[in-house]
Amino acid sequence: MPESVDAVEMQAALLRLRRTSGLPVAFGGLLADARHARIAELNGAQTAALRGLVISAGSGLGGKAIALSRPCAVTDYHSSRHISHEYDLAVAAEGLRSVVAVPVVVRRRVRGVLYGALREPITLGDRTFDAAVSAARDVEQALVVRDEVQQLLATTREQVTDPRAAPEAWEDVREAHRELRSLVPKVLDPALRDELLSVCGRLAAAGARTPEPCGVRLAPREVDVLACVASGATNAAAAKRLGLRPETVKGYLRSAMRKLGAHTRLEAVVAARRAGLLP
Repeated sequence: MPESVDAVEMQAALLRLRRTSGLPVAFGGLLADARHARIAELNGAQTAALRGLVISAGSGLGGKAIALSRPCAVTDYHSSRHISHEYDLAVAAEGLRSVVAVPVVVRRRVRGVLYGALREPITLGDRTFDAAVSAARDVEQALVVRDEVQQLLATTREQVTDPRAAPEAWEDVREAHRELRSLVPKVLDPALRDELLSVCGRLAAAGARTPEPCGVRLAPREVDVLACVASGATNAAAAKRLGLRPETVKGYLRSAMRKLGAHTRLEAVVAARRAGLLP
């Protein structure tokens, strides 16, 4: 799967940027290589002039942000002496004047750039800068999650194919299953989320040579909690891993135990594994 943030994730960040900053236009894209970003998503634009524009590091406002790895802004794009003007035609076609550009940086490497803009020459304040930086952080977090997912998927595909080849590796398989499930709620990309759930299901089914049909259907969060419990986590630790309240974790656990006919946490884990719900 290509290294990219799904359009829905980028659009969510741009929409948040507009709502929190009050800027009428937001747009952005990821780097295709070390020096070039492609504007793929627009929010609030009146034309398609900016869509598909390739931004080179050092060129224009976004290129300056990429090259310096820090936010940059101009009060009037067309007349600014602090940037080069390779993209003036596209910017003018959209009628943009005051613009801020923020790089998306993951592990000290620029991975993309987000813009917010006004159609009048007004100096942008701290509130606008903070909103733009926060939106870029959203995209950075989405990229971090995607990187983790890709790494976990790569290391678990072989185990899914032949899970019995190395019985001593089952604890690693179970840990990978737990980590994959904990990442599912953070992934907005439907295709990637479906792949995650598919791999989790195959890992779980592989844990039992012949799963015992029990007709039990657990909610996704109930499985997530049981996966944490199976690794020895307390309710508090499971809550921290899953971003839930301890009381909520306790409720999911009680519900799962009731459905599985279990009286203890251990009985619930054993029953879930026999049913092919956990590896």
